[in-house]
Order: sequence, then C-alpha cells, then structure tokens
Amino acid sequence: MNFTGVLLGVAVFLLIGLFHPIVIKSEYYFGKKCWWAFALAGLLFCILSLCTSSMVLSTLLGVTAFSCFWSILELFEQEKRVKKGWFPKNPKRK
Repeated sequence: MNFTGVLLGVAVFLLIGLFHPIVIKSEYYFGKKCWWAFALAGLLFCILSLCTSSMVLSTLLGVTAFSCFWSILELFEQEKRVKKGWFPKNPKRK
C-alpha cells in the first residue's frame, strides 16, 4: 500500500486550514497592506518547490506557495467581511 497520497491530502488539508486564521489575524493587526508579505512568502515557497528534488516536499512547498497567493485575495475579502460586521475590527488600527 502507498500512503503518500493520503498523507499529502492530510497535509494539504492542514495547510489550508492553517492559513484561514493567519489571514484573519493578519487583517486584524495589519489590514490589507500586508498583502506583499504573502506575495513574497508565496514567491519564496514557489522557488523552494522548484529547487527541491523530493516530490513530497516539493508538493507541500508548492501548496504552501499557492496558499500564500490565495491569502492575498482573502485579505481583501476579509476586509469586506469586517466592514459587514462578521468579524471584529481592530480598534487600535485606523
């Protein structure tokens, strides 16, 4: 039996789940102006994925890269959700 696919599936599930609270906290503390940090992290993980010879590690790095890229869109969407009152607004940030 080959468990690589199942293990990758679990890892991808956990990575995507991890990015949800990261986006919420990032928007809360920094607003959408921190989108460039996700872009740089995504670019870095993408380069690392291309330079890695291990298929499993390369896959996980690639998923992390595109989770970072997707988080840029989610930052802007999170700002809209905060304006609608679905999430708390940081009173210290203007």
